[in-house]
Amino acid sequence: MKAVLTKKDEKFLEMSLNAPMWKVILNIGTPLALYQALNMLFTILDTMMASHISKESVSAVAYLSQINHLLSAVGGGLAVGAGIMISRAFGEGNLELVRKRVSTLYMICLTVGLAMMLAILPFTRQFLLMAGTPETLIEVGGRYFQLQLLVMVVTFLNNVYIAVERARGNSSRIFRLNLLVILIKLSLTAFFIYILNGDLLMVALASLISQVTLLAFAFKNSLGGDDTFSFRLQAVTLRGNVAAPMVYHSVPVITEKALFAFGKTIVNSMCTVYGDLMVGAMGVSNNLGGITTNPQNGYQEGAAAIISQNLGAGKFQRVLDAFTSVLWINVILGAVISGLELWQLDLLASLFDSGSKEFHDMIMLVYRYEALGAVPLGINASVMALLYGLGKTRITLILNLARVFAFRIPVFWFLQNFTNFGEASVGLVMMISNMSVAVCAIIAAYFVIRGYRKDYGLGDTVKFSLWPRKSGAVS
Repeated sequence: MKAVLTKKDEKFLEMSLNAPMWKVILNIGTPLALYQALNMLFTILDTMMASHISKESVSAVAYLSQINHLLSAVGGGLAVGAGIMISRAFGEGNLELVRKRVSTLYMICLTVGLAMMLAILPFTRQFLLMAGTPETLIEVGGRYFQLQLLVMVVTFLNNVYIAVERARGNSSRIFRLNLLVILIKLSLTAFFIYILNGDLLMVALASLISQVTLLAFAFKNSLGGDDTFSFRLQAVTLRGNVAAPMVYHSVPVITEKALFAFGKTIVNSMCTVYGDLMVGAMGVSNNLGGITTNPQNGYQEGAAAIISQNLGAGKFQRVLDAFTSVLWINVILGAVISGLELWQLDLLASLFDSGSKEFHDMIMLVYRYEALGAVPLGINASVMALLYGLGKTRITLILNLARVFAFRIPVFWFLQNFTNFGEASVGLVMMISNMSVAVCAIIAAYFVIRGYRKDYGLGDTVKFSLWPRKSGAVS
Protein backbone atom coordinates (compact mmCIF):
# COMPACT_ATOMS: atom_id res chain seq x y z
CA MET A 1 0.00 0.00 0.00
CA LYS A 2 1.38 3.37 -1.04
CA ALA A 3 2.48 5.75 1.72
CA VAL A 4 0.97 9.24 1.63
CA LEU A 5 1.37 12.44 3.64
CA THR A 6 -1.51 14.00 5.51
CA LYS A 7 -2.23 17.70 4.95
CA LYS A 8 -0.91 18.35 8.46
CA ASP A 9 2.38 16.59 7.71
CA GLU A 10 2.75 18.54 4.46
CA LYS A 11 2.17 21.82 6.31
CA PHE A 12 4.75 20.94 8.97
CA LEU A 13 7.40 19.99 6.41
CA GLU A 14 6.85 23.28 4.58
CA MET A 15 7.30 25.19 7.85
CA SER A 16 10.39 23.19 8.85
CA LEU A 17 12.12 23.88 5.54
CA ASN A 18 11.11 27.50 4.92
CA ALA A 19 9.78 29.40 7.96
CA PRO A 20 12.06 31.69 10.07
CA MET A 21 14.18 29.25 12.04
CA TRP A 22 13.73 30.70 15.52
CA LYS A 23 9.95 30.37 15.06
CA VAL A 24 10.36 26.77 13.91
CA ILE A 25 12.49 25.86 16.94
CA LEU A 26 10.08 27.54 19.36
CA ASN A 27 7.05 26.00 17.66
CA ILE A 28 8.42 22.46 17.71
CA GLY A 29 10.68 22.66 20.76
CA THR A 30 8.38 24.34 23.28
CA PRO A 31 5.85 21.48 23.55
CA LEU A 32 8.77 19.05 23.79
CA ALA A 33 10.38 21.18 26.49
CA LEU A 34 7.09 21.20 28.40
CA TYR A 35 6.87 17.44 27.85
CA GLN A 36 10.34 17.00 29.34
CA ALA A 37 9.54 19.39 32.18
CA LEU A 38 6.42 17.39 33.01
CA ASN A 39 8.49 14.21 32.96
CA MET A 40 10.79 15.83 35.47
CA LEU A 41 7.85 16.97 37.56
CA PHE A 42 6.55 13.43 37.49
CA THR A 43 9.92 12.13 38.74
CA ILE A 44 10.11 14.78 41.47
CA LEU A 45 6.59 14.14 42.73
CA ASP A 46 7.32 10.40 42.63
CA THR A 47 10.34 11.03 44.85
CA MET A 48 8.28 13.20 47.19
CA MET A 49 5.67 10.45 47.53
CA ALA A 50 8.39 7.85 48.06
CA SER A 51 9.69 10.01 50.92
CA HIS A 52 6.27 9.52 52.57
CA ILE A 53 7.05 5.79 52.72
CA SER A 54 10.57 6.20 54.20
CA LYS A 55 13.93 7.92 53.69
CA GLU A 56 15.30 4.57 52.51
CA SER A 57 12.64 4.47 49.78
CA VAL A 58 13.95 7.76 48.39
CA SER A 59 17.44 6.29 48.14
CA ALA A 60 16.10 3.05 46.64
CA VAL A 61 14.20 4.94 43.92
CA ALA A 62 17.25 7.14 43.21
CA TYR A 63 19.62 4.17 42.96
CA LEU A 64 17.37 1.79 41.05
CA SER A 65 16.29 4.53 38.66
CA GLN A 66 19.87 4.79 37.42
CA ILE A 67 19.90 1.03 36.75
CA ASN A 68 16.57 1.39 34.93
CA HIS A 69 18.10 4.19 32.86
CA LEU A 70 21.00 1.88 32.03
CA LEU A 71 18.62 -0.73 30.62
CA SER A 72 16.28 1.79 28.99
CA ALA A 73 19.24 3.25 27.12
CA VAL A 74 18.77 0.56 24.49
CA GLY A 75 15.23 1.60 23.60
CA GLY A 76 15.99 5.29 24.04
CA GLY A 77 19.10 5.05 21.88
CA LEU A 78 17.23 3.24 19.12
CA ALA A 79 14.51 5.89 19.18
CA VAL A 80 17.02 8.74 18.95
CA GLY A 81 19.36 7.22 16.35
CA ALA A 82 16.60 5.82 14.16
CA GLY A 83 14.52 8.96 14.62
CA ILE A 84 17.35 10.93 12.97
CA MET A 85 17.14 8.73 9.88
CA ILE A 86 13.33 8.87 9.80
CA SER A 87 13.49 12.68 9.89
CA ARG A 88 16.12 12.72 7.14
CA ALA A 89 14.04 10.47 4.86
CA PHE A 90 11.06 12.74 5.58
CA GLY A 91 13.08 15.81 4.56
CA GLU A 92 14.17 14.02 1.38
CA GLY A 93 10.54 13.28 0.55
CA ASN A 94 11.11 9.48 0.44
CA LEU A 95 7.78 8.43 1.95
CA GLU A 96 8.12 4.68 1.35
CA LEU A 97 11.45 4.68 3.20
CA VAL A 98 9.85 6.60 6.09
CA ARG A 99 7.15 3.93 6.48
CA LYS A 100 9.65 1.06 6.30
CA ARG A 101 11.90 2.63 8.91
CA VAL A 102 9.00 3.40 11.27
CA SER A 103 7.59 -0.15 11.02
CA THR A 104 10.97 -1.82 11.35
CA LEU A 105 11.89 0.31 14.37
CA TYR A 106 8.74 -0.74 16.23
CA MET A 107 9.51 -4.42 15.64
CA ILE A 108 13.16 -4.10 16.67
CA CYS A 109 12.29 -2.33 19.93
CA LEU A 110 9.58 -4.85 20.85
CA THR A 111 11.92 -7.80 20.25
CA VAL A 112 14.86 -6.29 22.12
CA GLY A 113 12.72 -5.13 25.07
CA LEU A 114 11.14 -8.54 25.62
CA ALA A 115 14.52 -10.29 25.33
CA MET A 116 16.07 -8.02 27.96
CA MET A 117 13.18 -8.44 30.40
CA LEU A 118 13.16 -12.24 30.11
CA ALA A 119 16.94 -12.42 30.54
CA ILE A 120 17.05 -10.31 33.73
CA LEU A 121 13.77 -11.07 35.53
CA PRO A 122 14.71 -14.57 36.90
CA PHE A 123 18.02 -13.22 38.23
CA THR A 124 16.94 -9.87 39.64
CA ARG A 125 18.77 -10.11 42.96
CA GLN A 126 22.02 -11.27 41.38
CA PHE A 127 21.77 -8.53 38.75
CA LEU A 128 21.27 -5.81 41.36
CA LEU A 129 24.17 -7.11 43.44
CA MET A 130 26.40 -7.04 40.35
CA ALA A 131 25.34 -3.41 39.88
CA GLY A 132 26.67 -2.64 43.37
CA THR A 133 23.23 -2.09 44.94
CA PRO A 134 23.40 -2.05 48.78
CA GLU A 135 21.54 -4.91 50.46
CA THR A 136 19.22 -2.51 52.28
CA LEU A 137 18.10 -0.94 48.99
CA ILE A 138 17.53 -4.36 47.40
CA GLU A 139 15.26 -5.31 50.30
CA VAL A 140 13.31 -2.08 49.97
CA GLY A 141 13.13 -1.89 46.18
CA GLY A 142 13.70 -5.37 44.69
CA ARG A 143 10.08 -6.02 43.69
CA TYR A 144 9.78 -2.41 42.51
CA PHE A 145 12.66 -3.03 40.11
CA GLN A 146 11.12 -6.26 38.79
CA LEU A 147 7.88 -4.55 37.83
CA GLN A 148 9.88 -1.70 36.31
CA LEU A 149 11.34 -4.24 33.86
CA LEU A 150 7.87 -4.69 32.38
CA VAL A 151 7.42 -0.91 32.35
CA MET A 152 10.68 -0.76 30.39
CA VAL A 153 9.31 -2.93 27.57
CA VAL A 154 6.21 -0.74 27.23
CA THR A 155 8.39 2.38 27.35
CA PHE A 156 10.54 1.04 24.48
CA LEU A 157 7.49 1.10 22.22
CA ASN A 158 6.33 4.44 23.57
CA ASN A 159 9.75 5.92 22.83
CA VAL A 160 9.39 4.90 19.20
CA TYR A 161 5.93 6.46 19.02
CA ILE A 162 7.21 9.71 20.55
CA ALA A 163 10.19 9.75 18.13
CA VAL A 164 7.82 9.29 15.18
CA GLU A 165 5.47 12.04 16.35
CA ARG A 166 8.48 14.31 16.89
CA ALA A 167 9.75 13.63 13.36
CA ARG A 168 6.39 14.69 11.89
CA GLY A 169 6.16 17.80 14.07
CA ASN A 170 3.36 16.61 16.35
CA SER A 171 5.06 17.94 19.46
CA SER A 172 1.78 19.36 20.82
CA ARG A 173 0.27 15.86 20.68
CA ILE A 174 3.27 14.52 22.59
CA PHE A 175 2.68 17.17 25.25
CA ARG A 176 -1.04 16.43 25.58
CA LEU A 177 -0.59 12.67 25.80
CA ASN A 178 2.24 13.00 28.28
CA LEU A 179 0.12 15.30 30.43
CA LEU A 180 -2.58 12.63 30.49
CA VAL A 181 -0.04 9.94 31.40
CA ILE A 182 1.37 12.02 34.25
CA LEU A 183 -2.07 12.82 35.66
CA ILE A 184 -2.92 9.10 35.67
CA LYS A 185 0.44 8.19 37.18
CA LEU A 186 0.37 10.79 39.94
CA SER A 187 -3.28 10.18 40.81
CA LEU A 188 -2.69 6.44 41.14
CA THR A 189 0.54 6.89 43.08
CA ALA A 190 -1.12 9.29 45.51
CA PHE A 191 -4.05 6.90 45.95
CA PHE A 192 -1.81 3.87 46.49
CA ILE A 193 0.51 5.62 48.98
CA TYR A 194 -1.70 8.06 50.90
CA ILE A 195 -4.96 6.10 50.89
CA LEU A 196 -3.85 2.45 50.72
CA ASN A 197 -0.49 2.98 52.51
CA GLY A 198 1.22 1.05 49.72
CA ASP A 199 4.93 0.42 49.16
CA LEU A 200 7.27 1.00 46.22
CA LEU A 201 5.69 -1.89 44.31
CA MET A 202 2.50 0.16 44.08
CA VAL A 203 4.54 3.10 42.74
CA ALA A 204 5.81 0.84 39.93
CA LEU A 205 2.26 -0.40 39.27
CA ALA A 206 1.11 3.19 38.79
CA SER A 207 3.95 3.67 36.27
CA LEU A 208 2.90 0.56 34.37
CA ILE A 209 -0.75 1.60 34.11
CA SER A 210 0.14 5.09 32.91
CA GLN A 211 2.60 3.81 30.28
CA VAL A 212 0.10 1.25 29.01
CA THR A 213 -2.36 4.13 28.55
CA LEU A 214 0.15 5.90 26.31
CA LEU A 215 0.76 2.66 24.43
CA ALA A 216 -2.98 2.38 23.73
CA PHE A 217 -2.88 5.81 22.05
CA ALA A 218 0.23 4.74 20.14
CA PHE A 219 -1.66 1.72 18.78
CA LYS A 220 -4.64 3.87 17.89
CA ASN A 221 -2.57 6.45 16.00
CA SER A 222 -0.03 4.10 14.41
CA LEU A 223 -1.98 1.12 13.08
CA GLY A 224 -3.56 0.88 9.64
CA GLY A 225 -4.29 3.35 6.88
CA ASP A 226 -2.16 4.91 4.15
CA ASP A 227 -0.43 7.34 6.53
CA THR A 228 3.33 7.43 5.91
CA PHE A 229 4.07 7.23 9.63
CA SER A 230 1.77 4.29 10.41
CA PHE A 231 2.95 0.77 11.25
CA ARG A 232 2.55 -1.90 8.57
CA LEU A 233 3.76 -5.45 9.19
CA GLN A 234 4.46 -5.82 5.46
CA ALA A 235 6.83 -2.85 5.65
CA VAL A 236 9.09 -4.46 8.30
CA THR A 237 12.43 -5.32 6.71
CA LEU A 238 16.06 -5.74 7.70
CA ARG A 239 17.35 -4.67 4.29
CA GLY A 240 20.46 -2.53 4.39
CA ASN A 241 19.04 0.79 3.20
CA VAL A 242 16.25 0.58 5.80
CA ALA A 243 17.66 -0.99 8.96
CA ALA A 244 21.42 -0.51 8.57
CA PRO A 245 21.47 3.33 8.76
CA MET A 246 19.15 3.25 11.78
CA VAL A 247 21.31 0.72 13.61
CA TYR A 248 24.53 2.48 12.52
CA HIS A 249 23.42 5.77 14.06
CA SER A 250 21.73 4.14 17.06
CA VAL A 251 24.61 1.98 18.35
CA PRO A 252 26.73 4.96 19.49
CA VAL A 253 23.68 6.53 21.13
CA ILE A 254 22.78 3.28 22.90
CA THR A 255 26.38 2.86 24.06
CA GLU A 256 26.52 6.48 25.17
CA LYS A 257 23.27 6.31 27.17
CA ALA A 258 24.04 2.90 28.70
CA LEU A 259 27.59 3.76 29.75
CA PHE A 260 26.47 7.17 31.00
CA ALA A 261 23.84 5.52 33.20
CA PHE A 262 26.36 2.85 34.27
CA GLY A 263 28.79 5.60 35.21
CA LYS A 264 26.12 7.25 37.32
CA THR A 265 25.53 3.98 39.19
CA ILE A 266 29.27 3.93 39.95
CA VAL A 267 29.01 7.49 41.25
CA ASN A 268 26.02 6.45 43.37
CA SER A 269 28.08 3.60 44.81
CA MET A 270 30.91 6.03 45.59
CA CYS A 271 28.39 8.26 47.40
CA THR A 272 27.62 5.48 49.89
CA VAL A 273 30.84 6.27 51.76
CA TYR A 274 28.84 9.23 53.12
CA GLY A 275 25.89 6.95 54.01
CA ASP A 276 22.84 5.69 52.11
CA LEU A 277 21.09 9.04 52.64
CA MET A 278 23.66 10.76 50.43
CA VAL A 279 22.53 8.56 47.52
CA GLY A 280 19.03 9.95 48.03
CA ALA A 281 20.33 13.52 48.38
CA MET A 282 22.22 13.22 45.11
CA GLY A 283 19.12 11.79 43.45
CA VAL A 284 17.04 14.73 44.69
CA SER A 285 19.71 17.16 43.52
CA ASN A 286 19.71 15.51 40.08
CA ASN A 287 15.92 15.89 40.00
CA LEU A 288 16.20 19.59 40.84
CA GLY A 289 18.82 19.94 38.13
CA GLY A 290 16.45 18.18 35.76
CA ILE A 291 13.94 21.03 36.15
CA THR A 292 16.45 23.01 34.07
CA THR A 293 18.09 20.36 31.90
CA ASN A 294 14.94 18.48 30.86
CA PRO A 295 13.40 21.48 29.04
CA GLN A 296 16.82 22.08 27.47
CA ASN A 297 16.76 18.47 26.27
CA GLY A 298 13.28 19.04 24.86
CA TYR A 299 14.57 21.87 22.67
CA GLN A 300 17.57 19.69 21.82
CA GLU A 301 15.30 16.90 20.52
CA GLY A 302 13.16 19.30 18.50
CA ALA A 303 16.19 21.04 16.99
CA ALA A 304 17.85 17.72 16.10
CA ALA A 305 14.78 16.67 14.10
CA ILE A 306 14.64 20.04 12.32
CA ILE A 307 18.35 19.91 11.53
CA SER A 308 18.04 16.39 10.11
CA GLN A 309 15.06 17.35 7.92
CA ASN A 310 16.78 20.44 6.53
CA LEU A 311 19.95 18.48 5.86
CA GLY A 312 17.92 15.87 3.96
CA ALA A 313 16.24 18.62 1.94
CA GLY A 314 19.55 20.32 1.08
CA LYS A 315 18.81 23.44 3.17
CA PHE A 316 22.37 23.61 4.45
CA GLN A 317 22.49 27.13 5.93
CA ARG A 318 19.25 26.52 7.85
CA VAL A 319 21.02 23.71 9.72
CA LEU A 320 23.37 26.30 11.25
CA ASP A 321 20.48 28.71 11.86
CA ALA A 322 18.75 25.99 13.89
CA PHE A 323 21.87 25.52 16.01
CA THR A 324 22.15 29.24 16.74
CA SER A 325 18.47 29.44 17.71
CA VAL A 326 18.49 26.48 20.09
CA LEU A 327 21.77 27.66 21.66
CA TRP A 328 20.22 30.99 22.66
CA ILE A 329 17.09 29.35 24.01
CA ASN A 330 18.94 26.78 26.13
CA VAL A 331 21.42 29.25 27.62
CA ILE A 332 18.60 31.60 28.70
CA LEU A 333 16.61 28.68 30.14
CA GLY A 334 19.60 27.47 32.14
CA ALA A 335 20.30 30.87 33.66
CA VAL A 336 16.70 31.73 34.57
CA ILE A 337 15.46 28.40 35.95
CA SER A 338 18.57 27.50 37.96
CA GLY A 339 18.62 31.03 39.40
CA LEU A 340 15.04 30.70 40.57
CA GLU A 341 15.79 27.30 42.12
CA LEU A 342 18.78 28.62 44.05
CA TRP A 343 16.60 31.47 45.31
CA GLN A 344 14.04 29.01 46.73
CA LEU A 345 16.39 26.11 47.49
CA ASP A 346 15.48 25.85 51.17
CA LEU A 347 11.81 25.45 50.29
CA LEU A 348 12.55 22.91 47.55
CA ALA A 349 14.76 20.81 49.84
CA SER A 350 12.01 20.74 52.50
CA LEU A 351 9.71 18.99 50.00
CA PHE A 352 11.98 15.93 49.94
CA ASP A 353 13.66 15.72 53.33
CA SER A 354 11.04 13.53 55.10
CA GLY A 355 11.42 15.85 58.08
CA SER A 356 15.11 15.02 58.48
CA LYS A 357 17.39 18.05 58.96
CA GLU A 358 20.42 15.95 58.04
CA PHE A 359 18.84 14.93 54.73
CA HIS A 360 17.68 18.53 54.12
CA ASP A 361 21.22 19.89 54.57
CA MET A 362 22.66 17.21 52.28
CA ILE A 363 20.26 18.15 49.48
CA MET A 364 21.10 21.84 49.75
CA LEU A 365 24.83 21.19 49.91
CA VAL A 366 24.85 19.11 46.73
CA TYR A 367 22.52 21.25 44.62
CA ARG A 368 24.25 24.56 45.37
CA TYR A 369 27.16 23.26 43.31
CA GLU A 370 25.20 21.30 40.72
CA ALA A 371 23.10 24.37 39.80
CA LEU A 372 26.21 26.15 38.52
CA GLY A 373 26.38 23.70 35.64
CA ALA A 374 22.95 24.63 34.23
CA VAL A 375 24.16 27.14 31.62
CA PRO A 376 27.10 24.95 30.49
CA LEU A 377 24.69 22.02 30.09
CA GLY A 378 22.47 24.25 27.94
CA ILE A 379 25.44 24.80 25.64
CA ASN A 380 26.16 21.07 25.66
CA ALA A 381 22.53 20.20 24.81
CA SER A 382 22.58 22.60 21.86
CA VAL A 383 25.78 21.09 20.49
CA MET A 384 24.21 17.63 20.93
CA ALA A 385 21.23 18.77 18.83
CA LEU A 386 23.61 19.75 16.03
CA LEU A 387 25.59 16.51 16.26
CA TYR A 388 22.51 14.28 16.41
CA GLY A 389 20.89 16.11 13.51
CA LEU A 390 24.02 15.71 11.39
CA GLY A 391 24.31 12.04 12.35
CA LYS A 392 27.59 12.61 14.23
CA THR A 393 26.59 10.14 16.95
CA ARG A 394 30.12 8.89 17.49
CA ILE A 395 31.14 12.35 18.64
CA THR A 396 28.18 12.49 21.05
CA LEU A 397 29.33 9.11 22.37
CA ILE A 398 32.82 10.47 23.08
CA LEU A 399 31.49 13.62 24.77
CA ASN A 400 29.06 11.83 27.06
CA LEU A 401 31.58 9.16 28.02
CA ALA A 402 34.09 11.88 28.83
CA ARG A 403 31.49 13.60 31.01
CA VAL A 404 31.26 10.57 33.31
CA PHE A 405 34.43 8.53 32.87
CA ALA A 406 36.92 11.39 32.51
CA PHE A 407 35.37 14.35 34.34
CA ARG A 408 33.19 12.68 36.98
CA ILE A 409 34.40 9.32 38.32
CA PRO A 410 38.18 10.08 38.40
CA VAL A 411 37.54 13.59 39.73
CA PHE A 412 35.22 12.21 42.43
CA TRP A 413 37.85 9.67 43.43
CA PHE A 414 40.45 12.43 43.65
CA LEU A 415 38.18 14.68 45.75
CA GLN A 416 37.41 11.82 48.12
CA ASN A 417 40.99 10.70 48.59
CA PHE A 418 43.12 13.82 48.28
CA THR A 419 40.98 16.72 49.55
CA ASN A 420 39.06 17.67 52.69
CA PHE A 421 35.83 18.67 50.94
CA GLY A 422 33.97 15.68 52.41
CA GLU A 423 30.25 15.56 51.52
CA ALA A 424 30.62 18.71 49.40
CA SER A 425 32.60 16.55 46.93
CA VAL A 426 29.29 15.10 45.69
CA GLY A 427 28.12 18.51 44.47
CA LEU A 428 31.56 19.67 43.35
CA VAL A 429 32.05 16.72 41.02
CA MET A 430 28.70 17.40 39.32
CA MET A 431 29.67 21.02 38.74
CA ILE A 432 33.15 20.17 37.46
CA SER A 433 31.98 17.43 35.07
CA ASN A 434 29.14 19.51 33.62
CA MET A 435 31.36 22.54 33.01
CA SER A 436 34.16 20.43 31.54
CA VAL A 437 31.94 18.64 29.04
CA ALA A 438 30.56 22.02 27.89
CA VAL A 439 34.10 23.17 27.07
CA CYS A 440 34.68 19.96 25.09
CA ALA A 441 31.33 20.40 23.31
CA ILE A 442 32.32 23.93 22.22
CA ILE A 443 35.59 22.64 20.80
CA ALA A 444 33.78 19.80 18.99
CA ALA A 445 31.19 22.22 17.58
CA TYR A 446 33.91 24.47 16.19
CA PHE A 447 35.56 21.71 14.17
CA VAL A 448 32.27 20.09 13.08
CA ILE A 449 30.83 23.40 11.85
CA ARG A 450 34.07 24.28 10.11
CA GLY A 451 34.07 20.96 8.25
CA TYR A 452 30.34 21.22 7.53
CA ARG A 453 30.65 24.70 6.00
CA LYS A 454 33.50 23.54 3.80
CA ASP A 455 31.71 20.34 2.69
CA TYR A 456 28.53 22.16 1.67
CA GLY A 457 30.08 25.21 0.05
CA LEU A 458 29.40 27.70 2.85
CA GLY A 459 33.08 28.55 3.33
CA ASP A 460 35.36 27.02 5.94
CA THR A 461 35.31 29.94 8.40
CA VAL A 462 33.14 29.38 11.48
CA LYS A 463 30.85 32.36 12.03
CA PHE A 464 28.50 32.74 14.99
CA SER A 465 25.76 35.36 14.66
CA LEU A 466 24.59 37.07 17.83
CA TRP A 467 21.00 36.42 16.75
CA PRO A 468 19.35 33.78 14.58
CA ARG A 469 18.65 34.93 11.04
CA LYS A 470 15.13 36.26 10.48
CA SER A 471 14.91 35.08 6.91
CA GLY A 472 14.24 31.52 5.87
CA ALA A 473 16.38 31.96 2.76
CA VAL A 474 19.15 29.55 1.99
CA SER A 475 22.71 30.81 1.59
